[in-house]
Amino acid sequence: MLTVESVLVTYPGFNGLYDFTLPRGTLAAVIGPSGGGKTTLFNALGGFETLTSGRMTFDGVDFTTSPPAARPTAMLFQDHNLFPHLTAIENVALGIDPGLRLDAAQWRDADHALTQTGLGGMAGRLPAALSGGQRQRVALARALVRNRPILLLDEPFGALDPGLRKEMIALVDALRRERDFTVLMSLHTPEDALGLADRMLFIADGRVQLNETPERVLHSGASELRRFLGR
Repeated sequence: MLTVESVLVTYPGFNGLYDFTLPRGTLAAVIGPSGGGKTTLFNALGGFETLTSGRMTFDGVDFTTSPPAARPTAMLFQDHNLFPHLTAIENVALGIDPGLRLDAAQWRDADHALTQTGLGGMAGRLPAALSGGQRQRVALARALVRNRPILLLDEPFGALDPGLRKEMIALVDALRRERDFTVLMSLHTPEDALGLADRMLFIADGRVQLNETPERVLHSGASELRRFLGR
């Protein structure tokens, strides 16, 4: 169980107060207006935001004050953050050791992560020789090799065309089922989560205003949600 309890994040012009729980192994789609607090929540979970108060636990273990490297989370941003002078497998291997001091078994793990994300045989390619979707797959593989039980995806596929975006979300879902990790994935297009996500969190004004199945959220009559969806 992932529990976020009265987590308060404040800075000039913004007050975010987050309360929710998610069962282990859940794929949760996170939606809401720009500036509503989605990225702040992801940064708080990942350890990149200072909390004013509150508590975060996973499987009963408190990680509220843990440094990012010691948290049960791995994070993937919209900008894939690949190093252009490193090959695909070297970029993935950074998730294991930033100094690239890997033994043979760890290099095999990095290569396996590339294969899992559909990039088998492309380990030696530089980012410039990969498409946008392939670069995001490399970044996803780098997150996977960290072997964390919570995967945070902050609008990582927003720049992809609709077909490729849905393909990447389906890939994340398949990997989640295979590896039994918990996923929070921020989306621009809520409909992409239908049929895949177990839960949908609607965040606006720094609050988790809805935490239900995607179908229930998208058919909710909440005024903030209706404005977000343009209804």
